[in-house]
Amino acid sequence: MFRKELLYYFTTPVAYIVIGLYLLIIFLFLWVIPGEWNIIDSGYSQVDGLFRLSPWLFLFMCPALTMRLFSEERQNGTWDLLRTKPISLHRIVIAKFMAAWVLVVISISACLIHYMAVYFIAEPVGNIDSAAFFAAFFGLMLISLSFIAIGTFASSFSTNQIVCFILSVIACAFFYYGFDLLASLFHDSATVTFIEHIGGYQHFLSISRGVIEIKDLAYFLIVAVFFLSSTIYKLK
Repeated sequence: MFRKELLYYFTTPVAYIVIGLYLLIIFLFLWVIPGEWNIIDSGYSQVDGLFRLSPWLFLFMCPALTMRLFSEERQNGTWDLLRTKPISLHRIVIAKFMAAWVLVVISISACLIHYMAVYFIAEPVGNIDSAAFFAAFFGLMLISLSFIAIGTFASSFSTNQIVCFILSVIACAFFYYGFDLLASLFHDSATVTFIEHIGGYQHFLSISRGVIEIKDLAYFLIVAVFFLSSTIYKLK
């Protein structure tokens, strides 16, 4: 099932368009478009723009990859046929989820070329905070893990892929940024801190500083497990 789903992406334009757009936008902002994220303009050997841009791009990239996972099966009438196969529902969900996530990981991994470029053009060569880079790089994988899980859940709600895409974008945006906006409505510091840590932004911010704590790792894993479990429950 995992192999089938992964091959599907590469036998249709979906994977090439999504990965291509992601890599193109990252390249343009890091090397071509003038601004604070442009590596040459900043004058520093850092790739911070990659980690600021990627979560925003994931808000659309991950829903675009997941919107078809279950909606297309149900729309084409192949869902009932799939359920007759000797494979459990939770394995179907996990296989589809993993195929979409691996595609995102491939996209993120391609961005290592920017790290290598900065590594060799830095003065002196290698003058880049590698620990912070790879911690933030790992953080992107965790964010995409949770976004893909949310998108998988959204895909189970309708046979219309556009509806699933919109639901997923809204849910991912609220999960990542919504709690920080909600926290701004309160003045009590304890309440603000609590609400901020329900959302994903603060946890990614903590990882991107180069420190990977158990609480941040556990947060993204719990979110992924929650939405995958919700998907299985919804499909049942």
